[in-house]
Amino acid sequence: MQLELGISPCPNDTWIFFALANKKIDMPFDITMYMADVEDLNIRARKGDISATKLSVAAMTDCLDDYILLRTGGALGRGCGPIVVTKQDTCFQSAREADKKVAIPGKLTTANMLLSLNNSLKGERVEMLFDQVMPAVQSGAVDAGVVIHEGRFTYENFGLKKVLDLGQWWENTTNLPLPLGAIAIRRDLGMEKARQLEKAIRASLSYVQQHPDEATAYIKEHAQEMDDAVIKEHIATFVNEFSMELGADGEYAIQLLLEKAFELAGKPMPDLPVFVTD
Repeated sequence: MQLELGISPCPNDTWIFFALANKKIDMPFDITMYMADVEDLNIRARKGDISATKLSVAAMTDCLDDYILLRTGGALGRGCGPIVVTKQDTCFQSAREADKKVAIPGKLTTANMLLSLNNSLKGERVEMLFDQVMPAVQSGAVDAGVVIHEGRFTYENFGLKKVLDLGQWWENTTNLPLPLGAIAIRRDLGMEKARQLEKAIRASLSYVQQHPDEATAYIKEHAQEMDDAVIKEHIATFVNEFSMELGADGEYAIQLLLEKAFELAGKPMPDLPVFVTD
């Protein structure tokens, strides 16, 4: 069997999937890696034309009929959510401030959904690739930007200020970790294939934890704009105990976020299992 697996070029993904992508572990079947921005992965999943992929949890509102989530390999945790940045301090309490133009890293992203749930910013949203958001705020093309990935650690380099932490807002509101991304696999591939992929991803993460130096060149190849300190901080922030196994809190957090996402989308949540079963 040939399975195409989509991941992002971000260090947390290239760290987790290094051993799998480079065949350092036993493979249950042939896996071809497809690497792209998370919104590109969301769109491919929405079309249903990729076997398995990392995607924004919020994007499952368009994919739950066709895809089921794995309990490993995702991005979920505390202190790791998207932030809103501007060139000047502002609190968005007035209607004038709330109507500012804001850049988002894709309408299907969890970051954009959190912005809607928070409802502090009601102005025009401008879609762009995640790495274009901070330069757009810096140049004045937009008034604010929703920053994800390594932007959480580098926004001050652009002379920007953090005015809202959407991840902290979610944690304070729900007392749960924030689900950002997850690994989804097509339901029609069957539960056995899904379990085999889960096992392979766990083996890949275990391998890199035991041989961290082997992954350095691969990670830097796909994150060329980052220095070593940012890469290290990125991995430490986005790879945690939930990466290996969601556990009860992780599953509940995803279930709650999905319910809110479907409610926001104005459509019923399908009566289907969300996670691969044992």
